[in-house]
Amino acid sequence: MEAENNWKTLTSETVYENPWIEIQHREVINPAGNEGIYGVVKFKNKAIGIVPLDADDNIYLVGQYRYPLHEYSWEIPEGGGPLGEDPLDAAKRELKEETGLVAESWTRFARIHTSNSATDEEGFLFVAEGLSQYEQEPEDTEDLRIRKLPLSEAVEMVMRSDITDALSVAGILMVARIKGL
Repeated sequence: MEAENNWKTLTSETVYENPWIEIQHREVINPAGNEGIYGVVKFKNKAIGIVPLDADDNIYLVGQYRYPLHEYSWEIPEGGGPLGEDPLDAAKRELKEETGLVAESWTRFARIHTSNSATDEEGFLFVAEGLSQYEQEPEDTEDLRIRKLPLSEAVEMVMRSDITDALSVAGILMVARIKGL
């Protein structure tokens, strides 16, 4: 059941912008009829996540230091796809860049919102199968380590909160469910 939009935007001002995000300050009337403020982070890319799955149900994780968190993170291969680009094209590019893997078969299995209380970021999740290994092509901001492990072990990493990235948690658990784990 769709609900009506009970919010009214009075003003919207961009207070910060870079090539990846735009931050807006908005004056609003909230659903209770009271005046208030809202901060909105608008993303200039789609979030793309890939679960690379081999014939033995092993997946590949990418490890990297995440600057905003000040901690190391194990994740599925992921990145941004420009808003006008087909998410599948972005997924193919990101998988090759980050892992060197190329897949014969692609299945989009989910569309998610990563943090819908403050952002409009839309994410797309794919499973990539029929994998062949080539050379990695990481961006200069990426210092990546690759780890191949059974899907069941990745599920355990999620359950222990060793994997906390939203795309990775959703992707790993959804593929595990599809595979009957």
